[in-house]
Amino acid sequence: MKPKIAIIAHDGKKAEMVAFLKDHLAELSGLDIVATGTTGGFVRQAGLNVECKLSGPMGGDAQIAAMAAEKQLSAVIFFRDPLGKHPHEPDVQMLMRICDLHNVPLATNPAGAHFLLRGMALEKKI
Repeated sequence: MKPKIAIIAHDGKKAEMVAFLKDHLAELSGLDIVATGTTGGFVRQAGLNVECKLSGPMGGDAQIAAMAAEKQLSAVIFFRDPLGKHPHEPDVQMLMRICDLHNVPLATNPAGAHFLLRGMALEKKI
């Protein structure tokens, strides 16, 4: 089974996420991708195959957290907007707590996501 990675981005970070994914196509090639609904739509428009869950505020963050708790994810990349207000912030905090609790790698910005993907690529070669 291929490793599965979750992709999430707040509205103000969706374009940055798509640009990041386009820059890292080689590292993503051997991975299955799951995303919250709206982010997944942007990822699909960028030409990547993605399984879409609900949008974050409608329960998508919780769906991704459940996948992390059930060991269905190898990693989560969540480009958060630290300056924006998010009515579903409790869901975001819950997702981050679940990743910490179940030791699922989590990157919340492009620099961390770059190293996360590079680490996963290196792990495949070992």
